[in-house]
Amino acid sequence: MLVNTPVESMSFNGIQIYVKRDDLLSEAFSGNKARKFAYFLDNDVVGKKVLVGHGSPVANSLYSMSALAKLKGLQLDFYVDHIAKQVLASTVGNYAQAIANGANVIDLSKVADREELSCIEYIEQKVLPANDELLFVPEGGRCEYARYGVHKLAQEVIEWANAQQLSQLRVFLPSGTGTTAVFLSEFLAMNAPHIQVFTCACVGDREYLKQQFTYLVADESLHPQIVELDKKYHFGKLYKPFYEMYNKVCASGIEFELLYDPLGWMCVEKLLESDSKPPMLYIHQGGLLGNATMLPRYQRKYGY
Repeated sequence: MLVNTPVESMSFNGIQIYVKRDDLLSEAFSGNKARKFAYFLDNDVVGKKVLVGHGSPVANSLYSMSALAKLKGLQLDFYVDHIAKQVLASTVGNYAQAIANGANVIDLSKVADREELSCIEYIEQKVLPANDELLFVPEGGRCEYARYGVHKLAQEVIEWANAQQLSQLRVFLPSGTGTTAVFLSEFLAMNAPHIQVFTCACVGDREYLKQQFTYLVADESLHPQIVELDKKYHFGKLYKPFYEMYNKVCASGIEFELLYDPLGWMCVEKLLESDSKPPMLYIHQGGLLGNATMLPRYQRKYGY
């Protein structure tokens, strides 16, 4: 179902950067969520009736899981901590599209038996026990199933690098849970060590991201290299440098998203300042649907 996505090039600070266009994977699925859910797309979900997830009500994963559930004939129950009024009122973006796909988004702030449990605690204690018809996918697709699709991505990167006759390549992608980055790095480190993976922590800090890596891949020698900026940016907040970087990279003719890519490109800029010679491949992880709600917020705040 998923196509081998093209690699395009763009100029960034006068340097040629390659972009793996995973935002073009398919109409229903794009970017890293499509890679993480590829196992479920390629295999039958036997004996399961309900897909269970959790996270933010504006997350790309909510929309992707709703598309997956619709395709597989499953009900999606997606648990969130709360839903803001503007999200409920919006007719565009991940939440609105997920609802259109039939998703059942459960606001735990309105559930009587929550008992101060977090989303994951509530699911583990109140939802999953004694129900074999539920298929649970952790937040951000952080699970062993994701290895299947991300390793396919790694194979595509190797094939492209070989076709370009590259003896060295740096691959960059921003991270949330770090699932895509660590599984990508794992495969490349074992099969194409001349290709190195770099990432940055968009959610939490370096230590949080390292913990996520280790949860999935115990061998630290297979982990990506983490790039950090001097300033700490908090996930989901609106920063003028983010908006400026978004406009800068979108001027290339390729649209990027506003949650992860601005920090990602700022870290690419830092890498290039230290060493601009090894070729750079940026993994475009999709998520563009979220721009419909993020972009107006930036425009209201910064006026352009």
